[in-house]
Amino acid sequence: MRRLLLALPFALLPLAVANAADEHDHEHGSLGAHEHGVGRLNAALDGQTLELELESPAMNLVGFEHAASTDADKAKVAAARAQLEQPLALFNLPKAAGCVVANQELESPLFGDKPEADDDDHDEDAKDEHHHDHSEIHAHYQFTCATPGALKTLELANIFNTFPATQKIQVQLISPSGQQGVEVTAKAAPLKF
Repeated sequence: MRRLLLALPFALLPLAVANAADEHDHEHGSLGAHEHGVGRLNAALDGQTLELELESPAMNLVGFEHAASTDADKAKVAAARAQLEQPLALFNLPKAAGCVVANQELESPLFGDKPEADDDDHDEDAKDEHHHDHSEIHAHYQFTCATPGALKTLELANIFNTFPATQKIQVQLISPSGQQGVEVTAKAAPLKF
């Protein structure tokens, strides 16, 4: 399944190239660029396994991107982490699908994780500054679903309700019915498998 998620960006490359052309004036000018208000979700359903990878600027989830130093900031980070640790509630998977969390990983510099190397930056000082200014939160979930046929939609409304600074989510999905890339907003939050 992990290979399926890794192949997802390549499978949807034609769509990505088209979208990247629309974003050419963005400060980074690259696909998957850090943009406040915009999250990314990769979803893959293979047999009874559902994998979801959510990536979001920390600004969308906690309201800032700097290291939490005040008690208030630390409380916001802890609250966001606690909400992200409840993926069944966050993604509102249908009970009929019988999905249970098999594995989950949360990663962010705000959680004390070391930032990943940025291939676009070769200067160490610029790299540290880039990560300080653009912290992201990555969440990876793997579910085992007893009745995957009951997964007709993936409801993302709870993400928008829980993290209101998230305005849209760019979704790449591989399911038994094929692959698709869509942009989801709070007003159009259900995604069909």
